[in-house]
This record gives sequence, structure tokens and C-alpha cells, in this order.
Amino acid sequence: MSAPRFAHQNALFAGLLLAAVGIGLGAFGAHALKARLDPAMLANFETGVRYQMYAALALIALGSQASIRRAPVLLLAGAIIFSGTLYILALTGQRWLGAVTPIGGALLIAGFVVAALEARGKGV
Repeated sequence: MSAPRFAHQNALFAGLLLAAVGIGLGAFGAHALKARLDPAMLANFETGVRYQMYAALALIALGSQASIRRAPVLLLAGAIIFSGTLYILALTGQRWLGAVTPIGGALLIAGFVVAALEARGKGV
């Protein structure tokens, strides 16, 4: 069975949506959460926004590359898990999520590596 393929139009759509949500969450964190969260939890939230935006920009760029099909799935999953767990951790204080966050980070790294390999025409 072959790896899942993510059409470049879907990568572009996902990237644009992630970026829009990231900007909204960044504004929410800067204005609504600044007075409510301690500095460490606010920093966690901001890290989630930053990495979500990295993934969003990568997906937008990859959306124009029809030959790169596998990397966007990894990037999207990584952004959801990495940033999502940081958002929930910051808002709820559930520290056990810190054990899940690195899975998202590993998926993000894998997404960029797979994108590099696909860009070189190696296929994966």
C-alpha cells in the first residue's frame, strides 16, 4: 500500500487555513491571555502559534508543488499535534500533554525531510 497522497490544492487550502487560525490565536494570546496566564504558559501558547505558522507557510509553499505529495500530510499532522497540545497545556495546565507534544515535533521534522527528498526527486 502506498503512502497517503495529499493533493497540492489541499496543501494550499490547509496552509491558508492554518495561517488564518494561527493569526487569530496569536492575537487571542497577546490580548486575552496575557493577563490570565503565567509567563511560562503564555510562552507555551506562543510557541504553538509560531510552529503552527511555520507549518502553514510550508504548506502554502508546497501547495504550488504538485510533485510533493507526502510531506504535507506529515506537516499538517505535526502542526495539529504539536501546536494543539501546547494550546491545551497552556489553557488547562494539563502537564501530561508535554509527553505528546514531541510526537508532533517529530512529525514536523519528518515532513520537512520528506519534502526535501521529494523536492530532489528521490521520492519516498
